[in-house]
Amino acid sequence: MFLNTQQKINRKVDIFEKVINNRGPLGQYSDQVHGYFAFPKLEGEIGPHMRFQGKEVLNWSLNNYLGLANHPEVRKADADASQQWGLAYPMGARMMSGESKYHEQLEQELASFVGKEAGVLLNYGYQGVVSIIDALLDRRDVVVYDAESHACILDGLRLHVGKRFVFKHNDIESCEKQLERADKLAKETGGGVLVITEGIFGMSGAMGKLKDIVALKSKYNFRLFVDDAHGFGTMGATGAGTHEAQGVIEGVDVYFSTFAKSMASIGAFVATKKEVCDYLRYNMRSQIFAKSLPMPLVVGGLKRLELLRSQPQLREKLWTVVRALQDGLRKNGFNLGKTESPVTPVFLEGDESEATNLVGDLRENYKIFCSIVVYPVVPKGVIMLRLIPTAAHTLEDVERTIKAFSEIAPKLKSGNYKGQLYQFQTA
Repeated sequence: MFLNTQQKINRKVDIFEKVINNRGPLGQYSDQVHGYFAFPKLEGEIGPHMRFQGKEVLNWSLNNYLGLANHPEVRKADADASQQWGLAYPMGARMMSGESKYHEQLEQELASFVGKEAGVLLNYGYQGVVSIIDALLDRRDVVVYDAESHACILDGLRLHVGKRFVFKHNDIESCEKQLERADKLAKETGGGVLVITEGIFGMSGAMGKLKDIVALKSKYNFRLFVDDAHGFGTMGATGAGTHEAQGVIEGVDVYFSTFAKSMASIGAFVATKKEVCDYLRYNMRSQIFAKSLPMPLVVGGLKRLELLRSQPQLREKLWTVVRALQDGLRKNGFNLGKTESPVTPVFLEGDESEATNLVGDLRENYKIFCSIVVYPVVPKGVIMLRLIPTAAHTLEDVERTIKAFSEIAPKLKSGNYKGQLYQFQTA
């Protein structure tokens, strides 16, 4: 029997009952994947060789691009700062009681490095992007954004009560079409236009078409906000980022990156004109109403930035490993999509059950740990294995991985991974 409208209104739902009975698109698989494919425990010193399920594995799943996580100077700086300051200092939000000269120093050094006038530290990358978008835009403004933008961008846009237009991923013709619509609407509302894209797309490894988007400024009036989480420290002649690599430092109006990738830490920053930074500092709710970034993370950030600038050999080593891995995989017939960065996706054909069996084989028998991506992140029938090379990997690690992938590919093609799922221990 169907419920009428009034019955539906009067029907009470227990919140716990609702979430327990509908665990969400990912949570619905938690009983099968938790502890092995999702929320796995990697143990030991951070690096290419760690322990998983009691076994040593070759690890390609850490965003430690420059190998700074266990760099001796970084470890010493972190330890010394923790000893001197503790994790509580400075206590309180920066606006109230959490400011320090070191916070200001790190902001300015980061901004100078990426070619901007000023910067603002952020406690976390995800909440930082959400808060930047929320602070910059009002209901009159119009947003144009890439279809494959990171979840933090999408969640920031969910707070935007104005109009937004999405363009096809890295499609400049589509971007211009949406800019035309945005430009027309902004003239009606009296608002501005913000274009949002990424420097490096974290799943595919493709570079955002920053140079082409900047060129559209000759025809349209807009500002460009770039999330360069994977480009900062890895791209460009000095490692300043994807905007440096494409020669459009001036054309990127708002530059963002996180410390969670090349800096191997916690925190983030946004860099732009001084007046805009002043505005953001007083209007980003995620920073105004949150405790200041602890001193060990700030002092540790200064050391990491120093090494990033002064030791180009770290970036050179990273790219030596990247080229060896990507060239070797391509020569062996693997499809790496359109990556132009250290992010190394390997695309295979197969369903979700084959994907889990294949990854289980890699981890249990080849002792290789990498991330697995399946539908709905990629289309049905596609398996994506995502490898993240670092400066800490060796060419021997690369050779071992190429050999393993060359052995699993024919197994997948011949149907060895179909059928009953492996039974994995999830301790």
